[in-house]
Amino acid sequence: MSLIRTMYSVAAAALLACSLPVLFQEAAAQDLKIGLKTEPSSLDPQYHNLAPNNQIASQIFDPLIAKDARQLPIPALAVSWKAVSDTVWEFKLRPGVKFHDGSPFTAQDVVFTYERAAKVPNSPSPFTLMTRQMTKIEIVDPFTLRITTAAPAPLLPLDLSALPILSHTAAAGSAPEGKTTAEMNRGEGLVGTGPFKFAEWKRGAELVLTRNDDYWGPKPAWEKVTFKPLTNAASRVAALLAGDVDLVEDPPTADLPKLRKDPKVTLAEAVSSRVIYIGLDQSADPSPGIPDAKGPDGKVRNPLKDKRVRAALSLAIDRKGIVDKVMEGVGQPAGDFLPFPAFGTSKTTQPDRYDPAEAKKLLAEAGYPNGFSITLGTPNGRYINDLRVAQAVASMWSRIGVKTEVEATAPPVFFKNRDEYKYSAYLAGWGADSGEMSNPLRSLVATPNRERGMGGTNRGRYSNPAMDAKLEEAMRTVDDKKREALLQEASRLVMADHGLLPLHFELSVWAMRRGLAYTGRADQATLAQFVTPVKPTR
Repeated sequence: MSLIRTMYSVAAAALLACSLPVLFQEAAAQDLKIGLKTEPSSLDPQYHNLAPNNQIASQIFDPLIAKDARQLPIPALAVSWKAVSDTVWEFKLRPGVKFHDGSPFTAQDVVFTYERAAKVPNSPSPFTLMTRQMTKIEIVDPFTLRITTAAPAPLLPLDLSALPILSHTAAAGSAPEGKTTAEMNRGEGLVGTGPFKFAEWKRGAELVLTRNDDYWGPKPAWEKVTFKPLTNAASRVAALLAGDVDLVEDPPTADLPKLRKDPKVTLAEAVSSRVIYIGLDQSADPSPGIPDAKGPDGKVRNPLKDKRVRAALSLAIDRKGIVDKVMEGVGQPAGDFLPFPAFGTSKTTQPDRYDPAEAKKLLAEAGYPNGFSITLGTPNGRYINDLRVAQAVASMWSRIGVKTEVEATAPPVFFKNRDEYKYSAYLAGWGADSGEMSNPLRSLVATPNRERGMGGTNRGRYSNPAMDAKLEEAMRTVDDKKREALLQEASRLVMADHGLLPLHFELSVWAMRRGLAYTGRADQATLAQFVTPVKPTR
């Protein structure tokens, strides 16, 4: 019996109440200003499955099932759910909920939302990853919904936590998807049931939300929340210390000792499920960014298609050195997609050892005794110390003869380039919202198949049919023990193939002015509804 199949009812609703902060009644509502490291690329909650977008969406909208700070499922717009059979799930919806425009929330809004996911055009990372297994959505009554899947779908409730519910009337439109992404970016149809309402978005300057005073859950402390994109980490801290913002994400690791001693500042920390990794192009031949890797025929070829080359690049990386020196301890070396003991991980899986001598040997065996040149793409300001980490990797690769140049760009530019396959190698991150191994496997390394929702962020176009088979079997296996063993084997196949190179797991840090509190989240999200004023001590 799957643990996830347990029906959540009154006890789960109590867990939701416990997971939400209790505000001091005497604390006057006020404005909150938050410094973000990355601005969202879109406000359409179904356009781009990207953390900066999702964290904004989760403050305007609610899913059927939410996640607490530890990534455990809790009721939201669904008060309970259960598996009626191996292929049918039933959801009881929360009555009395209203959208921001005053219209009632019903099962029809859920159907509209789930059907829209496949209709949004040009999605760089589509949400069909979560809906692909659905074959029928049945409205039993206005507050009861049944979803039939093509095969057993033990993770369906976890998947649905990533799908915020839109109003079927407010988001309706003449396009197949209703309101278009461009319209939603202007605020049209951006109507949810969440704790905040959309007010204004000035790209590059600020995003403003206002409190939803009719919210079905605990009322947020803040009448108005302003998100300011501050991509430079030092600038974020300077803005905090100057009083320009009240809370910032990811202060520079070098500043943490000083901030911990500052009586005007409070820190919140959490070990995250975000893995920072190197993706490698294993499809194009020749590959962009590799100008001089010639084969016996004199033609430039893609050396990354050779497993020995990928292994050499991994062995050349001193992961512990990066965590200790570049990350200044704010991380954990990674040898898998999730840190142990997350579901699907194995205690025996360890990061690749640092062995530059063996790396050089493997390069020679692969036909590159003198190495080759490569460009490593990276965002500058999306992940903790992302540029510095990329520079460290470039230096380590250069030492084994793979002369590496770093191409750093602003996050929106980087993701556009990555999604257009313009990099031979790139540094990126993935936060597994479900805390379960199938999430990164099917997103990052499953053979790309848009119709089936597989490989949606597999920009190296890695393909391993044996891994795909293990993953697909796991995703239709309801028994937890059997599913976990299948996921462990699927991950081992990728790691042995060096299909993707994990570097480290991030430790997330938030800095805020004294008088505020925030519980750090494993998903690294910065959610204004959980920022609370602290009662002064006397």
